[in-house]
Amino acid sequence: MKDLTFHDLRHEATNRLAKIYPTPLELMRITGYKPLATLARYYHADTEELA
Repeated sequence: MKDLTFHDLRHEATNRLAKIYPTPLELMRITGYKPLATLARYYHADTEELA
């Protein structure tokens, strides 16, 4: 993968952890994000998760 960055890996890890820790507070605690806005930058729920 040519353009893979640390932030890409962080984004993917956050999305995978969100399936294990469904509440934002738990997810913030596990990933280390302090403000909710930072968590929102890295975690994007897909339509299947929201349904």
